[in-house]
Amino acid sequence: MSTNIIAYQGHKGAYSHLSCHHVHPEMEAFACASFVDAMFMVERGEAQLAMIPLENSTAGRVEEIYRLMPKTQLHIISEHFEPVNHCLLAKKGTRMEDLRKVSSHPQALAQCDNNTKSLGLIPIASLDTAGAAEALLTMDEPGHAAIASSLAAELYGLEILRENFQDKTGNTTRFVILAKDSHMPKLDKNITFITTIMFTVRNIPAALYKGLGGFATNGVNMVKLESYMSSDTMQAASFHLDVEGHPDQKAMQYALQELDFFAKEVRIIGTYPAHPFRFK
Repeated sequence: MSTNIIAYQGHKGAYSHLSCHHVHPEMEAFACASFVDAMFMVERGEAQLAMIPLENSTAGRVEEIYRLMPKTQLHIISEHFEPVNHCLLAKKGTRMEDLRKVSSHPQALAQCDNNTKSLGLIPIASLDTAGAAEALLTMDEPGHAAIASSLAAELYGLEILRENFQDKTGNTTRFVILAKDSHMPKLDKNITFITTIMFTVRNIPAALYKGLGGFATNGVNMVKLESYMSSDTMQAASFHLDVEGHPDQKAMQYALQELDFFAKEVRIIGTYPAHPFRFK
């Protein structure tokens, strides 16, 4: 069993790869073809951690992750917010005025649409940002660029023609770091904790309203609530809930007791310190 691998989805140089470098530079970052592959590497004990994107400030949630989490026994042990700095990349020696086309993931292309149009470039959709950068190496067609990270430029020997190529600043992706063990941190009154809970409401009137009421009456701040249908019956929704609190706090214990009464399959999948980005 490896104890020094952190798995992620995407090509080398993807933003998930960059996040691995920023959070755990001491670990070997391992590229996987899919989120399933990255998560189940940890489940099987082939990797210690997985770096998984959960939401983006521009593109919204990564819906697939909410469906995958219940199928694993993984735990969230920390979170990371990664600012997205899109770079316009090309083969070394390429001049800006020579560019004709630019490739990247559709989301990256959308986030750089105004700058792309201002240069008169034709956007070409690719499976991911780092893959578009790597493809430039074997491309004979002149005037082709890619939108990807600075790490992709470094790994594939490309030139950064322009940094911060995105139209708007502040584009940020929230990642969760998953492990096989829970790593429940000790309660510390000087630390703000986030607790992530998954549950399914009972199929009775006002079950969600009543189940969440315990957090309000006990002064526990809810910071995120996502719903999704977890089965084929379409009879009851499942929910992903983030709250500010630690399970050892009395207020949290009372709130969870009330949730247990109106919900089923309640599972705490992680308690971890809130990332400093939350307080900016």
